[in-house]
Formats: sequence, C-alpha cells, structure tokens
Amino acid sequence: MTADPSPTENRTPGSIIRETLTSRPSNGEPLGMLKAGGQSARKSGYRGLELWLHRIAVLMFVFVCAVVGVLLIILPWRPEWTDNRLLLFFPALRAIVSSGFVRGLCSGLGLLDIWIGFWEAVHYQEVKC
Repeated sequence: MTADPSPTENRTPGSIIRETLTSRPSNGEPLGMLKAGGQSARKSGYRGLELWLHRIAVLMFVFVCAVVGVLLIILPWRPEWTDNRLLLFFPALRAIVSSGFVRGLCSGLGLLDIWIGFWEAVHYQEVKC
C-alpha cells in the first residue's frame, strides 16, 4: 500500500478533475478522451443510422446549393425578374433590381453557391471507425 503524498483534504475539486483527465490508462490515451465503451472520441465516427442521416444531409445540402445556384444564375436575366407584381408599386426599387450590376451580383452569388455545393461533394469524407 502506497501513501498519497497529498492528503485528500488539501485537494481542490479542480485539481482532482485535472488529475483524472491527465492520468493515462494502459493504452496511453488520456482518460478524459475515453467513451463508455473504451473507444477514443477522436477515433469514433458515424455508425448505422447516423451515417446514413449524415450522407443524406450532405446530399441534400449539395442538391439545395445546386438548385439555388442555378436559379440565381438564370432568374435575374428573365423578364419575370422585373415584371412582377411586387415591384409595380415601387418604381425606384424596380430600377435598382433591373440594373445590370444587381443582376450580375445575383448571378455571381449563384456561381458561388454552385461552387460551395461542388466543393462539399468533392471533399466529402466518411470518418472511419
């Protein structure tokens, strides 16, 4: 039996937690990084239903980015962009919306949106367990 050099009465709760998190088990990884099953939080990934939900979420994100991007590229150059009922009562706003700068800005945002979706699709990686 070994004697503890620091009695329990002199230890603060913060020092006890710090010792627990920095002490290492037999596998050499800090205790604070262990899960209930003994697997590291850094090495864990999606499993089963979580994996499929993650895949569907990424697919939906890419799909939404592509659709919104295409709409933002095409719609500003269509007649419906300026000839709609919302802008009939605001002629100053109609002049701003129909300017080439605003149309080009919207189309540029559409290209950026498509690029973001493409980037996410290409750089998608599943975490290996």
